[in-house]
Amino acid sequence: MTLSSFMQNRWFQRIGRSTYMRLIRYARPYLGRLITGAICGVLFAGSTVGLLPVIQEMLGRFFDTGEPLTHRVALIIGGLLVVLVILRGLGQFLNSYLIQWVGNRVVMDLRVATFRHLQDLPVGYFNTTETGEMISRTVNDSMMLERAVSTVLTDIVRQPIVLVGAAVYAVTRNWRLAVVALVAFPLCIVPMVVFGRRVRKASRQSQEWLSEIVTIMQESIRGVRIVKAFCMEQREEDRFAHACRIFFGRAMRVVRAKAIIEPVVVLMGGAGIVLALFYAVSLGMAWNEFIVMALALFLLYEPVKKLSKIHLSVEQSSAAADRIFEILDTPVLVADRVGAKELVAPIREIHFSHIDFAYQDEPVLRDIDLTVKAGERIALVGGSGAGKTTLVNLLPRFFDVTHGQILLNGVDIRDYTLRSLRLKMGVVTQDTFLFNDTIAANIAYGCPTASREAIERAAKQAYADEFVEQLPQGYDTVAGELGMLLSGGQRQRLAIARAMLNDPEILILDEATSALDTESERMVQKAIDQLVEGRTVFAIAHRLSTIMNCDRILVLEQGRIVESGTHGDLLTQSGIYRRLHDMQFTP
Repeated sequence: MTLSSFMQNRWFQRIGRSTYMRLIRYARPYLGRLITGAICGVLFAGSTVGLLPVIQEMLGRFFDTGEPLTHRVALIIGGLLVVLVILRGLGQFLNSYLIQWVGNRVVMDLRVATFRHLQDLPVGYFNTTETGEMISRTVNDSMMLERAVSTVLTDIVRQPIVLVGAAVYAVTRNWRLAVVALVAFPLCIVPMVVFGRRVRKASRQSQEWLSEIVTIMQESIRGVRIVKAFCMEQREEDRFAHACRIFFGRAMRVVRAKAIIEPVVVLMGGAGIVLALFYAVSLGMAWNEFIVMALALFLLYEPVKKLSKIHLSVEQSSAAADRIFEILDTPVLVADRVGAKELVAPIREIHFSHIDFAYQDEPVLRDIDLTVKAGERIALVGGSGAGKTTLVNLLPRFFDVTHGQILLNGVDIRDYTLRSLRLKMGVVTQDTFLFNDTIAANIAYGCPTASREAIERAAKQAYADEFVEQLPQGYDTVAGELGMLLSGGQRQRLAIARAMLNDPEILILDEATSALDTESERMVQKAIDQLVEGRTVFAIAHRLSTIMNCDRILVLEQGRIVESGTHGDLLTQSGIYRRLHDMQFTP
C-alpha cells in the first residue's frame, strides 16, 4: 500500500477530503521541514526493512555448521547491524520531531486564525453564539486536533514505506508463503471502516458536550451572586454533573472504538502467521529462515496497526476540524469595503438618512431620518426595546444598516475604514467591562502608549482619581476579573476615563451613569458637560435627570422617532416624554 493509494482509499475519501486538504494548506509555509521530516521517515523505514537481510545473514552464519562464524564476518555483520540501528534511531527521532513540529505549528496557526476571525465577526454573531461554545472550539477542539495531526503526519509518512518494504522482502524471499500469511490482510480494513464511523460521530458529540460543560461552568462562575442569592447551587451542580456524564459516555465510545482496533488487527495478523507456520512446515523450510520471514511479516502487520490508528485519529480530528472551520467559514458581514478610505477630517455633521435595521427578520428601527451637527448633545429616551442602543451601535458599525445610509460629512460611513471610524468615537456601555489588569492599563486600553500623566488626567476628569489613590497600589492595583474588586460606580467611572483618554470626537454614553450613586452621578455629569465642547454626544438614559441639559432629546417608540425637542419643549407636549417625566418626578 503506497502513500498515494492510502490517501485515495475509500474510507479516507469518506471523512471529507476537503477538510483534510484545508488542514494541509496550513502546512505549506513549513514545506521545508515537512519534506525533511518525510526524508527522515524514509530513512527510518529503509533502515528498518534493511535489518531483515542482515538478521537473516547473521542467523545463517551463526547456525550454519558448514561455515564457522569468524571475527571478520562477525565484524561486518555487527557493523552493518549497528549502522542500521543508528540510522533507524536517527530517522525516527528527526521524523517524529520535524513532523510533529509542523503539526503543532499548523494547529497553532489554526487556533490563532480562529481567534483572529472571531475578532473580525460582527457583534451580532456573539449575541447568538454561546461563549462557552466559542471557547471550546478555539481551545479544546484545536487541542484534540493538535494531538491527532501530529500522530497522523508522523505515521502517514513512514508506515506505508515500511509496509511496502516488508511486503516486497517477504514476496521476494518466498512469495507462496507471503501470500498465505497475507490472506487475512484485507480483513484488517473492515474494523477500520466500521469503528471509524463510530469514532467520528462520537467525537463530534463529545466535543459538543464539552462545549456545554464550558458554558455551564462559565455561567455559574459569572453568575455566582445570582446562584447563591437564590440558593441554586445544587441545580448548577446537577446541570454540570449531567453534562459531564454525557460527555464521559461519548468519550468512552471513542476510547472503546480506538482500543478494540489493535487487538483485532493483531488477532488477524497472528492468524496469518499461524497459517504461514503450518505451510512452512509442509515445505520443510529451515527454522532460521522462517524466523526472518516471520519478522518480515510482523513488520508488515505493524504498519497496518499504525494506519488503523491513523484512520481513527483522522476521523476524530476531522470532527474537531469541522467545528473549527464552521467558525472560520462564518462570513464577516461588517468589514472594510474595497477602496475604503481613512476618516481624517474633523466630523462636521452626522446624518441618519432614512435608515432601517432588523435583527434577522425582526425590524428594530424604521425610517430614522436625523441630522446631528458637531458639538450637539443628543439624548435618546424611550421604553425597553424601542431601539435606542441599536441606533447608537450603528455609528461605530457594530452592525450595518439594513436600508438607508449613515453619512459622516456627507460620506457613507461604510466608505471609511472601520479602524479610523471607531477611533473617532468613545463608547461607555451600561455593562461596564474591565480587564484583569491594572487600573492604569484599563484606562489606557484604547491608547496603550498614553503616558501616566495623561492616564491620571483622564481619571480626574471622570472623578475616578479620588478612589484610585486610596487603593493599595494606586493606579498599579489590579482590578480583578471583570473588575470585581471594585464597586459598580468605580468601574463605571474608570470606563468613562477610558473613553476620555482617547479624546473622541463622538461620545456614546449608553446608560453611562446607571451604576452611580447620586453624588457620583453629579460628578460624572459635570465631567460630561466639560467634554461636550467640540464633541458630539449621544446619551441614552432612563433617568431623565441626567439628560435635561442636552441640546435635543429624541423619544423612540417601536423603532421610530416619535418626539424631538429640548427638555422644556417636550414638557409642554402631552406625549411620551411628559409621561416618563411625570412618572419619575411626581411624588
